[in-house]
Amino acid sequence: MGRFKITKQDTFIDMTPMSDVMVLLLTFFMLTATFVKEEPVKVNTPGSVSEIKIPSTNLLTIFVSKEGKVFMNMDSPQGMTALANQMNTSGKLTLNAKEVQEFAQVPMFGTPLNTVSGWLGASDRNGILTKDPSAGIPCDSVSDELRVWVEAAREACGEKMRIAIKADKSTSYKVIKNVMKSLRDVDENRYNLITSLSGADQ
Repeated sequence: MGRFKITKQDTFIDMTPMSDVMVLLLTFFMLTATFVKEEPVKVNTPGSVSEIKIPSTNLLTIFVSKEGKVFMNMDSPQGMTALANQMNTSGKLTLNAKEVQEFAQVPMFGTPLNTVSGWLGASDRNGILTKDPSAGIPCDSVSDELRVWVEAAREACGEKMRIAIKADKSTSYKVIKNVMKSLRDVDENRYNLITSLSGADQ
């Protein structure tokens, strides 16, 4: 008795629905992603085993470089705009509308108050922050402009604004102490310290 020979057929899988799903997922992630601005001043944070998450909205971050220079930013252009307008209202700055727009887009700021307008008009703003010896927000007994900025940020962004300090692990404790004193002087006694996650066994 003869055997029946089964003809092998190629399996065809229609991938069209899968491509539709991939496009939908890609669109979803693009619309919900939070784009982080590159920080001109690099800060190598110390290690910690704490896993407390820092808020991602309405956050004022104070950066302290290893050279001891102090910089700041808000988490959104809206927050930066509100801060600039409050500084204008209080008479600490006299920025025009174009300068306020420029200020809202910078990833980080940190120059003495009397040089902010000139810094915003410079072509290499990041270079000034990283290379100019006069860069950095004054934060000492002679001139405590950090306190002025923090007060304005609180007034502009309300009581729900959170404060975080991101300091380099090589920064002198004296500088960190000055930053904390500035916060204490304006009754800002609650803030987070940003660190890198280390292994729990270290």
